[in-house]
Amino acid sequence: MASVASLFSLNGRTALITGGTRGIGQAMAFALAEAGADIILVQRDESNTATRDEIINRLGRKAYIHVAELSDRKSVKEIVPSVTSQGWKPDILVTCAGIQRRHPSHQFPDEDWDEVLEVNLSSVFVLCREFGAYLLSRDASEFPSGRRGSIINVASLLTFQGGITVPAYAASKGGIGQMTKALSNEWISKGINVNAIAPGYIDTDMNVALINDANRNAGIMARIPAGRWGKPEDFKGPVVFLASSASSYVSGEIVTVDGGWMGR
Repeated sequence: MASVASLFSLNGRTALITGGTRGIGQAMAFALAEAGADIILVQRDESNTATRDEIINRLGRKAYIHVAELSDRKSVKEIVPSVTSQGWKPDILVTCAGIQRRHPSHQFPDEDWDEVLEVNLSSVFVLCREFGAYLLSRDASEFPSGRRGSIINVASLLTFQGGITVPAYAASKGGIGQMTKALSNEWISKGINVNAIAPGYIDTDMNVALINDANRNAGIMARIPAGRWGKPEDFKGPVVFLASSASSYVSGEIVTVDGGWMGR
């Protein structure tokens, strides 16, 4: 029987991560590297090297930036073939990149709807599809434990709730929840665990508007049983759990990290 320490170890693993330059995604990248994984960061450009440099210099793991535009379907399709052609063998996928647009629903522009759905949902499906196909194409002898890899999508409280003035974001994150379950139904028997993490109200750049709105902020704080906004560091444990052998019998789940919000 494996020790607890070995269950959570990611030594010899490689993670492909979108949205890893800041906030929750960056904390997840650091956590996976601290647990032993090498990291491939999918970024819009190479101007921000902070996450890569930290992983290499402080954590002593390999890290590489692959440039891709998530709003461009062709660019997303090329991510997995490109990194694998360079000798990388990723077996963990974390899809954390996302965008937000706020308008009253009766005035929500078509172009903002299309952009949010493309980046937050369609690009995630394309990347999951290509990643899953890659794992399934590898010889089973490479995976003596039977577990080929892990996919961890980032959902939201709006996977379950509707929000206010964010219909596109709510639709995209609702889709992430259902897509995660659908992929799990097909792939868990083939050794690919597919789960999602749903952040609650987290103190990141995406929520600056809510944090600065005194009335909304007070209402949010009053409902969080933990009594505080979440921090990116709150996601380090959950992402390592879902990426590691510790969660080998966990799939199709949406793990909420919300300070107890959904329990209210």
